[in-house]
Amino acid sequence: MVPAVRRRQRPCNGLDRLAQAGFDETVTGYAILTGHHGAGAIARPSLRKRASRLFGQWGVFFRGFVEEPRMVGSIIPSSRFTINKMLAPVDWQRCEVFVEYGPGVGTFCQPVLDRLRRDGSLIVIDTNPLYIDYLKKHFRDSRFHAVHGSAADVIDIVKAHGHDGADYVLSGLPFSTLPDGVGPAIAEATHEVLRPGGAFLVYQFSAKARDFMAKHFRRIDRGFELWNVLPCQLFWGWKDAKD
Repeated sequence: MVPAVRRRQRPCNGLDRLAQAGFDETVTGYAILTGHHGAGAIARPSLRKRASRLFGQWGVFFRGFVEEPRMVGSIIPSSRFTINKMLAPVDWQRCEVFVEYGPGVGTFCQPVLDRLRRDGSLIVIDTNPLYIDYLKKHFRDSRFHAVHGSAADVIDIVKAHGHDGADYVLSGLPFSTLPDGVGPAIAEATHEVLRPGGAFLVYQFSAKARDFMAKHFRRIDRGFELWNVLPCQLFWGWKDAKD
């Protein structure tokens, strides 16, 4: 009788120990979120699929925050209260082109599409390709256009999509943490791309964005939303014919 060959076991790392203890999905989810794939962490495709569903949108959002924290306003997507209050002043009948900076995983995208007229366009711009890839897979609406790029280039981006301007621009970008010079460049480009009667819609945790907006918009309405994590400041900078 031939003796059974005993397989030599490799040393276990921390991820392996979690997997052996029954935390396979957690381990796989960690690997998906961070990109650090320990040995054995994604050994089984079925676990990988389950973990993807488990983390889903939140996982993509969190990973994007980890990769580019200065470009993401929050680790938590905006609440429905913030969404509704932020979009309330928009005149949807006259809105042909709506632009969003930093859409993340699309928290505002579907609410905007639900309100946008049938011949309108929603152009979202983000510097993180992770978010852009996610959005292109999850929004099949012909009015939706996801662009990997900088908000400072909004004028060229809007023109590239066949429009001479935008009616509304929405931003959740953290103006207080953006690299030097980026905030002022975005505020200036946004004012230029907006058509008369349009508005720059901004939601922030601080009032820093208003400082950039005030240099270009004479009328800035202000609001506040308590039911958000964290509570946030809301601003609507209006462009009139004299601006």
